[in-house]
Amino acid sequence: MAISLISSDSRSKGQKVKVIENGVVVKGSTLLKRGFAHMQKHGVIMDVTNVEQAQIAEDAGAVAVMVLDKLPYDVRKAGGVARTASIKSISDIMDAVSIPIMAKCRIGHISEAEVLEACGVDMIDESEVLTPADDENHVWKWDFTTPFVNGAKNLGEALRRIEEGSSMIRTKGEPGTGNVAEAVTHIKKINREVRELKSAYYDSDHQELIRISREHKVSLELVKEVGKLGRIPVVNFAAGGITTPADAAFLMNLGCDGVFVGSGIFKSDDPTQRANSIVIATTHHNNVKEVMEAQKLVDERKSLLGLDTKNLELKMQERGPSY
Repeated sequence: MAISLISSDSRSKGQKVKVIENGVVVKGSTLLKRGFAHMQKHGVIMDVTNVEQAQIAEDAGAVAVMVLDKLPYDVRKAGGVARTASIKSISDIMDAVSIPIMAKCRIGHISEAEVLEACGVDMIDESEVLTPADDENHVWKWDFTTPFVNGAKNLGEALRRIEEGSSMIRTKGEPGTGNVAEAVTHIKKINREVRELKSAYYDSDHQELIRISREHKVSLELVKEVGKLGRIPVVNFAAGGITTPADAAFLMNLGCDGVFVGSGIFKSDDPTQRANSIVIATTHHNNVKEVMEAQKLVDERKSLLGLDTKNLELKMQERGPSY
């Protein structure tokens, strides 16, 4: 997969250009930000809350860790307002592991995002797991040098976040439930909508492409790029409810580029074995024997009990503006 530069903003505040003696140094370009996300492909990004969990993730082969104050399961249990992780926790984890460090900010909370960028995280997740700060707007991500990841339930949401500057998309799923059903629904919906758009593109149905761009409230240029590529123009990970190696393999085989796993690992009773097994299954998702061997490493009796996504009081996937 080549790195698409569609919808890039070369005049963005986030792109920093420094002239040196022998050339020019560029930071925060679309190529660099999307390229960093591209480097995480086929990997597992694990939610962690402390140094011990981060070390388990690194030892298991995670490509990055996502630092939170509480895992999504505990966010549901605690209620109240969920905010970005403490800077001390982030700094302690940065000092303890060598893999990339990501952290979450609240939807629309520009200052939290600025603090995380100043802290030196490698990617920021503008996340519905935390309590949204703005019900009308997401962060304008072109103003940042640090790349962002955003969640999406459908193609329209994904494309709108990309036009705002997001360098990676993930399914929203339903975090902290141990139930993968919503993540499966979201990736299948995105895949279906991409197939419909691709068909219109290769049929040269310009009126249909214009209709789709209006329906999704994005540029015609971006719609055409999706049609040409047959996928969204940034890396697309799965997230929300992944608990077992088979869950991870299932979503990879549906076309996801990698997986985020949070409560499914560190709210289980066998986090070390589960972290290892999910990395194996993600890497070898199209080899059923390898996935079976990975599944042998976990005991279902030690899995996160899970929640029925149809009867939740709080649906995190519905939080924040969807337009």
